[in-house]
Amino acid sequence: MELGYEAIGWYFVFLLAITIHEAAHAYVAYLGGDSTAYNNGQVTLNPIPHIKHEPVGTVVVPIIALFVMGWPLGFASAPYDPLWAGRHPYRAGLMALAGPASNLLLTMLATVLIWIGLFSGVFESPASIQGLDHVVTATSDGVWASLANVLSIVFSLNLLLFVFNLFPFPPLDGSGVISLLLPEKAAVKVQEFLHNPMFSLIGLLIAWKTFWYVFDPIFVFAWNILHPFSGYG
Repeated sequence: MELGYEAIGWYFVFLLAITIHEAAHAYVAYLGGDSTAYNNGQVTLNPIPHIKHEPVGTVVVPIIALFVMGWPLGFASAPYDPLWAGRHPYRAGLMALAGPASNLLLTMLATVLIWIGLFSGVFESPASIQGLDHVVTATSDGVWASLANVLSIVFSLNLLLFVFNLFPFPPLDGSGVISLLLPEKAAVKVQEFLHNPMFSLIGLLIAWKTFWYVFDPIFVFAWNILHPFSGYG
């Protein structure tokens, strides 16, 4: 695809989403007693420290994905002390949960803004379920059309990041969240398990192969929440 205004919008929403995601990880870890990411400058909504820490995942891979798939795919990380995680598995679980939770909050914020647009008449519901970047349309061209497109991307991309990162496979956040559901000794074992690079590779492959089977019905469900009287199937 051409790197036009819509692609640029996709990238900047992606950069905003992963910046908030990683800053949430870093901040909750800091509150829990691990200052590793804080000392790395990542308790911030400034994307530059996050880009410096993971330039390939935040710049190179997303831009390539934009050309290949039409929307960005990438990765970032907030470093933490594995010894701290082993001593405090529940705190580490909360740190893991903080990133996806931030994406869910952004999805909810986009939902509220879209509802305001629908009730005020500047937006309207699409006739059918369309792509990730058209969950709502504007009743006129210009600024409202651009805003509808940006809010659609914020809604869809953050929902996607929320669901994907909660998959219970390392190195995704969901594997760390499991610690919150286990007795402390078992939670410590989970934290040790997360640092095996072989399991991380297998986990990513499983998540990649199964993601759309999980995400598609969730997306339809979320679309019907966004447009509660439209009866999309």
